[in-house]
Formats: sequence, C-alpha cells, structure tokens
Amino acid sequence: MTTNRGGDGDGGARSGGAGGGLCAGRVVVVTGAGRGLGRAHALAFAAEGAKVVVNDLGVGADGAGGSDGPARRVADEITAAGGVAVAHTGDIATTHGAASLVATALDAFGRLDTLVNNAGFLRDRMLVNLDEDDWDAVMRVHLKGHFLPLRRAAAHWRAEAKAGRAPEARVINTASGAGLLGSVGQGNYSAAKAGIVGLTLVAAAELGRYGVQVNAIAPAARTRMTERTFAETMAAPPEGEFDAMAPENVSPLVVWLGSAASDGVTGRVFEVEAGRITVMEGWRPGPTVDLGVRWAPVEAGGAARRLLARAEAPRPVYGAR
Repeated sequence: MTTNRGGDGDGGARSGGAGGGLCAGRVVVVTGAGRGLGRAHALAFAAEGAKVVVNDLGVGADGAGGSDGPARRVADEITAAGGVAVAHTGDIATTHGAASLVATALDAFGRLDTLVNNAGFLRDRMLVNLDEDDWDAVMRVHLKGHFLPLRRAAAHWRAEAKAGRAPEARVINTASGAGLLGSVGQGNYSAAKAGIVGLTLVAAAELGRYGVQVNAIAPAARTRMTERTFAETMAAPPEGEFDAMAPENVSPLVVWLGSAASDGVTGRVFEVEAGRITVMEGWRPGPTVDLGVRWAPVEAGGAARRLLARAEAPRPVYGAR
C-alpha cells in the first residue's frame, strides 16, 4: 500500500451524459480534476449521468506554476463524449476560490449535490530537511483546500435545508494511508491527511441534520506523485493485464459515495486500491486500567508497559525499516 494524490493518469471513461445512470440529475464538483484521480472521478461521474464542475489550478507536481489547460481539457473530454461539464480554474485554498467554485455549480446548473475534495501536491522531505514553506504549502492545499470548499458547500446546503428543500448532499474527502499510519519522508503530507480524517468525522457529525453525508477515501493509485516515488510498484503492467494501480479503479466507490444510493453511509474512511475496498477502523479504546487515585510516575510507567503487552502492535509506518 502506498500513498498518493491526484496526478497524471491515462485512460478515459465513457460519458453517459445526463440522461441516465447512478448520478443522473446530480451536480458534482471535483477539485484537482485535471489529472490522475480527480480526472478519473470526473469522467466516472459524467459516465453515470452527473453534470460535473472540473476544478484544477493546473500547477506542477510540487504546486508551482499554474494553467487552465488541465481543467478545460477534462471538461472538453466529458462534453465530447456526450456529457455535461464546465471548467473552474480558481484556487480552492482561498476563500474567494472556494466561493467561486460553489457559485460556478449554482450558476451553470442551478444546484450542487456532491463535492469531491481531491486537490493536492507533494513536497516530500525528511523532517530535519523540511522547511517551513514546504510544510505550509502542503498543509494549505490539502487541509485548507478541503476545509474551504466544504465550508462553502455546507453553508449552501444548510440554507437549502432551512428553506425546506432538504438535500441529499454528499462530500467525499481524500485522505491517504500516510494519514492513517504515517509515511517516512512525508511528515507534512501525513499530518495534512490525518487532519482530513478528523475534519471528515466532525463534518459528518455536524452536517447530518442538513441532509449531508461526509466520508473519506484513502486511495492508492498511479499518479504523477506515486510514479516518481514508487516507480517499481506503480509501473504499468504489460498490455492486456489488469492495471491494479490505474486511478480509474478508485472512482467507482467515489461515484457510489457521491450518489443518493449511499444513503445512511457517513463518517467512514475507506481504503481503495485495485479491486480491494477496506473499511478502516480508527482509534478505539484498547486495554485500560484505573487506579482510582493519582499515579506515581514509576507506577504509571509500569501500568503502561503492562497495558502495551496486552495491546495490538501498531502497523508499521510506510517506508519504515
């Protein structure tokens, strides 16, 4: 299992247009949808009848630069296949960009049903070499880039619910195995992705009253990032063999979570890789002891060691030896 973000991905998805399919009539926003996982998600939603807002800032693998080309190409690809899509090229890690993202869906299609937060990039360093700018940049695009669109969309859905138009709204956030277990050389990315899991749980609890379900995925796929970092395990297979690391393998679950068919599923984290889907079970109370009074330090240490002897060993951090 490896960590990921949305990056370059090959292979398209047939668009079924807006006439039928699991997401017929729904309007879906996908951030970071110009390449890799986000592109695969956008195409898959369109193939199930959704109208799609394709967001991408068009930055490089490290977040530098910017271009409207990737978002527009994916929107054009959906349109050429008979679907309906518009491009949005704003920075969703800003208040203005998040507001314009939701406004684009409402202005173009009159509604918003599903938000897929996927945008991100990597700046990997070992902790002792990780500068503050690299920390801030990764936290900004991943964590703030999830929070701001989620907050804006949630405000819209709350207003709809209070007006008597209860939505069947869905949010799918993009976490990572790095956020669940940690990943050597990815302290900033791991912290951001762990924060996304926490944000998902809180949002699911707070927004359920307004008809909003919030879940997260921790996917593994071949993208611009993973091809560079995990060249051997992410290599494409010979022609004709199942491509286990294709981004398109992740999208079916995302589409289902983003549809009305996922009714009742919220506050969950799923690992998704190749043909495997796993429900991740987070922190739960393990062995415990209660002295009833304050511990002395040596006694507390002895109790901790006895509890650890009874506890499950943690899974290793990715990349640890």
